[in-house]
Amino acid sequence: MREVTKQGKTIEEAVTTALDTLKATKENVIIDVLEEPKKGLLGVIGVKPALVKVTLKTLPIDIAIDYLKNIMSKIGMSADIKVIEQDDRNIECQIMTQDPALIIGKRGQTLNAIQFLANLVINKHSDHKVKLTLDVESYRLRRKESLERLAGRTAERVTKFGRPVKLDPMPSYERKVIHTALQSSDRVTTRSEGEEPQRYVVVFPKES
Repeated sequence: MREVTKQGKTIEEAVTTALDTLKATKENVIIDVLEEPKKGLLGVIGVKPALVKVTLKTLPIDIAIDYLKNIMSKIGMSADIKVIEQDDRNIECQIMTQDPALIIGKRGQTLNAIQFLANLVINKHSDHKVKLTLDVESYRLRRKESLERLAGRTAERVTKFGRPVKLDPMPSYERKVIHTALQSSDRVTTRSEGEEPQRYVVVFPKES
């Protein structure tokens, strides 16, 4: 439901009822006053209530979600996409589908590609920078835990052989997981090298 028409004794009352129905705030809607309230004979007989139409604005995230659903429909998939967390600069969405593996792809490559495209769309329609994160069945959390284990194993290898180890190319947020996992280490240090989208992390032994 993106539009409702409501009555009230006053315009404000009608608008409040409409906002409650849409679960929205005034900042996110367009309000059209269809009829002003009018007092009847002697202030009682023939009283006419206010009538308003309240419509949800089309927000950048709505455009991005429609774009994602269109992509998935073209490959024969149906998916429900819900906003899980949101503030002015960051939005996290969860994709629910019967075939999550197809959306995730190898090491999350398909999910990362879809997320990249969705970020281009949402920022094209936003007046400020927005970071949109997509997840499927908590894949991002599982991937983070896997990367943290990889960081630990790599640190052990670098310490044992005393030589730098270059990891596979990763998107920036995954490289950040590696950097964060090893930032307090007294044995190794990390640095990102290369050019996007082939940028990668190198783990170095710390100098004594």
